[in-house]
Amino acid sequence: MRIARFTTGEEPQYGIVTGEVDEFGQPAEDTTIVALAGDPLYVGIKLLAEEHKLSDVRLLAPVLPRSKVVGIGRNYADHAAEMGNELPSEPLLFLKPNTSVVGPGDPIFYPAQSQRVDYEGELAVVIGRICRDVPVEKATDVIHGYTIGNDVTARDLQKSDVQFTRAKSFDSFCPLGPWIETDLDPATFADGVSIQTYLNGDLVQDGTTADLVFDIPTLIAHVSSVMTLLPGDVILTGTPAGVGPMQVGDEVEVSIAGIGTLTNKVAQR
Repeated sequence: MRIARFTTGEEPQYGIVTGEVDEFGQPAEDTTIVALAGDPLYVGIKLLAEEHKLSDVRLLAPVLPRSKVVGIGRNYADHAAEMGNELPSEPLLFLKPNTSVVGPGDPIFYPAQSQRVDYEGELAVVIGRICRDVPVEKATDVIHGYTIGNDVTARDLQKSDVQFTRAKSFDSFCPLGPWIETDLDPATFADGVSIQTYLNGDLVQDGTTADLVFDIPTLIAHVSSVMTLLPGDVILTGTPAGVGPMQVGDEVEVSIAGIGTLTNKVAQR
């Protein structure tokens, strides 16, 4: 089931997206969205007698994290290597504020403080209920679904500051979308789930979740041992090799098999 958040020009709504998505993450022409009565994280799935063509609505970030986005650093060995870093002995955590979240089609704003802003395509986990100290074997019980994230990073500020907060936290530095897929289970794919990032149509990242250093249940267990997770919180699971800079006017697309494609353009702040 694909759960989206959308607007027809009025107040944002939630809905269920119907129809097929092709190998490039594009929905079929007859795809529709059936409206829901409120946020399904809190009221469940309650369909309304209201339906729109997907092409007639504007998709928004499918979730507004209630408190936080938790990032995982260096969770792909090839990415750690390309950045000249050793692999961490346990998941490396950082936070992005919920004010960094934007949706599909929204601009990524290039801040004046930075001279290098990078894309980082990632699989994002959406938490479905309040939880703390979740055992690894129970981790999937707290997952609402998966979406696509772009952990936009001001790389020069990350290096100069040493810690990650400023470099990861600018408004618009966490695009999410296009929807939440509740039926995806990366663990069932022997070769993992494919993650690809395109910059102006050129393939720049081509990875798979099979290469995660710490798998998703391990991440949930670790993060929840540190902080309470709330419904709608997001965990960004790490990015494969191939990260690189974006410029104003560039378009970045992150495609994840079984979910779709998240597209954003870079604009001057």
